[in-house]
Amino acid sequence: MRRKAGAWIGMALALAVLTTGCGQAAEGATSVNTEMQKEETQGQTVQSVETQGESAESSEPDSAVAGNGAQGAAGTQGAAGIQQAEEEAEPSVVYFTSDISPEGLKKAYDQLNWTPEGNVAVKLSTGEPPASNYLDPELIKDLVQSVNGTIVECNTAYGGSRSETAMHMQVAKDHGFTAIADVDILDAEGSMALPVEGGIRLSENLVGSHFGNYDSYLVLSHFKGHAMAGFGGAIKNISIGLGSQEGKCLIHTSGESHNSPWGGDQTGFTESMAEAGKSVSDYLGNGERIVYVSVLNNISIDCDCNGNPAEPDIHDIGILASTDPVAIDQASIDLAFAAEGSEALQRRVGDRQGLHTLEHAEEIGLGVRDYELVSIDEQ
Repeated sequence: MRRKAGAWIGMALALAVLTTGCGQAAEGATSVNTEMQKEETQGQTVQSVETQGESAESSEPDSAVAGNGAQGAAGTQGAAGIQQAEEEAEPSVVYFTSDISPEGLKKAYDQLNWTPEGNVAVKLSTGEPPASNYLDPELIKDLVQSVNGTIVECNTAYGGSRSETAMHMQVAKDHGFTAIADVDILDAEGSMALPVEGGIRLSENLVGSHFGNYDSYLVLSHFKGHAMAGFGGAIKNISIGLGSQEGKCLIHTSGESHNSPWGGDQTGFTESMAEAGKSVSDYLGNGERIVYVSVLNNISIDCDCNGNPAEPDIHDIGILASTDPVAIDQASIDLAFAAEGSEALQRRVGDRQGLHTLEHAEEIGLGVRDYELVSIDEQ
C-alpha cells in the first residue's frame, strides 16, 4: 500500500532539488527512500510517494488536490484488489536533470537505454498561435534527429488554428517544427480504433489513422496546467493528443459523443484520458515501444493549446525521462507543486480533479505513481 505518511518527506526532497537553483541538483536529495520501511537505495535516487495534496496531515487548502475525483475510482476493482496490486507494484524510475538544454534533453533520454524500432514518431504539441508555450524546436532538434523521428500531431476538436490539416501544417511550419523534421498530422485521413482493455468509460479509443504507420513512439511533453484536465503531461499527450477529432470527442464525453467535445462530466473525462492512454501503450507492445520525456519550464496554468495563456508562474525546473507515463506525470506534479509560485497550478489541478487521471491510470495498469527520482546531474 502506498504510504501517505511519506508525503511530506517526498515534498521536502523535491523542494531541496529546486532551491539549489538552475543547473544544480540538491546535495542530499539522492539516496533517500521515503517509504521508510525499505532499506536506503543505492546511487542517486529519491523515491517519492504521495503528493502533498494527499497527506492526511495537510492543512493547506491548495494542497487538497487529490480528493475531488476519488469518488470516481470506485468500481474498477475491489478495495482488497487495489491494495494487493499496490503492494506488489515496484516503483518506476524517473530520471531528472536540471539542465534544460539540447544536451540535457538527450542525456535524460539516453538514461532509458531504449532503442526504437522501425519508423519512429515523436509526439508533441505544435502549440496554438499566437503566444502558447510549446517546446522550442531548437531544444528538441538534436534528440528528434538522433532517432530519425517524424513529428506527429492530431487536429483539434474545438476550433482554432489547428482544426484542419492544412492550417495545422502551417502552424507547425510557423513554429519551426517542419524545419527540424518531417511532420505528420495523424488524423488527416480519419481515425483508427484501438481496443480499450479494462476500462469503465471507453470500449475503444479512436486515434489518427496514421498512428499505425509508426512502430515506436517518443513522447515529448511540455508539462503545464490545462483548463479542462487540470494539467497536461505524458498521459494527456498520448490520450487527447493522439486522439483524432472524433476520438477527442469520445474522451471528453466518456464515449457518449462522436462529434462534440462538450457536455461530459469531469470524473468521466479524467478516467477516459487514462483509458485512452492505456490503449495506446497496450498497442505499442504493452509499453515496450513507447517512452516519455517531459520538460518542466515556462509552466502556466494554461495549456499549449491556448493561444493566449496566463503568464507562467513557475519557470525552469528541469527535464524528466521514464518508461512509465504515470510515474513521470506524478513526478512532474510533485516537483511543480514544490516550486515557488505553484499556488495557481495547485488550484487548477484540484478544481479539475487532475490527480484522478493518475489514480485511474494506476488502477487499470497503465503505470504506477510510486517512483524513484534519479538525478543525473552529477554523472
